[in-house]
Amino acid sequence: MNADRTSRDSLAPKLRDRGTDTWRIGEELFVVTNLLDHDAQVERSLTDPSRPAADKVALVKAILANQADPLTVEILDDLVPRNWSRVGDIANAVEDFAVDAMMYYADATDSTLAVSVELAQMHSALLKMSVLRSKLSDDFAPVKARLDLLHTVFGDSKLNKVTMRLAEHAVANPRHRRFLETLQWLISKFTRHMGESMVTVTTATPLSMAQIKRLVEIYSAKLGRPVHINSSVDPAVLGGMRVQIGADVTDNTVAAQLSQLRRKVTTEM
Repeated sequence: MNADRTSRDSLAPKLRDRGTDTWRIGEELFVVTNLLDHDAQVERSLTDPSRPAADKVALVKAILANQADPLTVEILDDLVPRNWSRVGDIANAVEDFAVDAMMYYADATDSTLAVSVELAQMHSALLKMSVLRSKLSDDFAPVKARLDLLHTVFGDSKLNKVTMRLAEHAVANPRHRRFLETLQWLISKFTRHMGESMVTVTTATPLSMAQIKRLVEIYSAKLGRPVHINSSVDPAVLGGMRVQIGADVTDNTVAAQLSQLRRKVTTEM
């Protein structure tokens, strides 16, 4: 979306310069995203091309009731007068800004890499837990029940506060996405933000530093840009390696080969 991109490019320096204040801004923008997703009248009012921009800005101020951070107000004031191809695009733009704010908070607290790794680890873990994935994505279940489940599963893992807040947003307001899909979107945003690509490598035993260095060389050359290797250990793969880059997965593990062999034998019987 050009309108979204233009706003984010123009306001990124201000957002970045706010340091740890971006946590509050991100929280406020997540609240606005949720409001737009669940109040069609407000969303239509803010995107109606026939409505004067001044009226839209006044509505934003009324919604925020003079309690939001000035930069939150400025971001919304910049977004509402723009032309949107679809009504729902403005909520997407606000959500993008909210995640951007959380990324800048991670930058300010020297935890950007840690958050990106934790998101990748969460994604990798959930690949093997289809029932849990389904429950976290069930928008017919009460929000509190989904959040309680998230906290029960991941609450003791000492995740960075940014990682947990992004996961909470994905669970509380799925926005017509599956939980795993939202995690992948967040991973992609963080890796682009860092100027790298995340490559998740799953093996039965931990990789050595020499192996990680070699994988960095291989995939940096293959993708034509810097990569970060997220090493994930899963004894169930038995041996070999599963590599995930974005949504693409190459599974050369022993477990995958055995599964393929079983299917072949079953088919031929």
